[in-house]
Amino acid sequence: MISLIPIHDQNPTRRPAVVTYVLIAINVVVFLLEPVGFAVSGNQGSAVAECRQIAFFRKYAAIPRELTTNEPLPETAGPPAGPNRCRAVRRDYQKIPFLSVLSSMFLHGGWLHLLGNMLFLFVFGNNVEDRLGHIRYLLFYLACGYVAAYGFALTNPNSTDTLVGASGAVAGVLGAYLVLFPRARVTSLVPFLLFLPIRLPAWVVLGSWFVLQWLYFQGGGMGAGSSVAYFAHVAGFVAGIVGVILLGGLSPARRPPPPPQQARWDRYA
Repeated sequence: MISLIPIHDQNPTRRPAVVTYVLIAINVVVFLLEPVGFAVSGNQGSAVAECRQIAFFRKYAAIPRELTTNEPLPETAGPPAGPNRCRAVRRDYQKIPFLSVLSSMFLHGGWLHLLGNMLFLFVFGNNVEDRLGHIRYLLFYLACGYVAAYGFALTNPNSTDTLVGASGAVAGVLGAYLVLFPRARVTSLVPFLLFLPIRLPAWVVLGSWFVLQWLYFQGGGMGAGSSVAYFAHVAGFVAGIVGVILLGGLSPARRPPPPPQQARWDRYA
């Protein structure tokens, strides 16, 4: 996101993006219900809150080792063993790894994580939904999230880090938008130009985003101090490109009918 931050596109829709708005609302509500903790070194109360958040994510988030083995981890996070470490305790709940991918799509690790994903979904999701239709768009969105999670798990099969966030599914929406509307004009903020707004074709905005994700992944992915699963973004984006083609998004027969032409008074003069 450091190169271009899209805030608006010049691409009107023919019907309201009901599913996109509902997805955004669900993500916001779920985040507000999460036991988000902010740890401060030496602060026992904050350590407890962080351990609760870790335990919550281990219960509801996707974990690569669980996805590749289809077996939940035997332990979860318990009370703090110190200001920066949680005790490992035996889990007392049932977990289905396949379904954890679905719940993980609606969990986020912080406000910036949530707002970044929802901004991209808000800018680009409405047009993809307009082209695919409500039901197919929802299935497409969820399928991209699954491909992103399992794609990352296959590249990190032994990882026990929790995967949370809608970014894999949103990346699929970006890939679909690139295929469907490559020349649509997108107003974006450019951080290195002091957030100067500039209008660029969608293929530039989304293409540069994908290249950055790929370069970050090649530079270490989720390792080397990074907390972002970049390959999940790559896998979701590619899934979006392939998925929208398979769903017939490019077929003229699938497109919504054009809006009726407005009457012009000069025709009756």
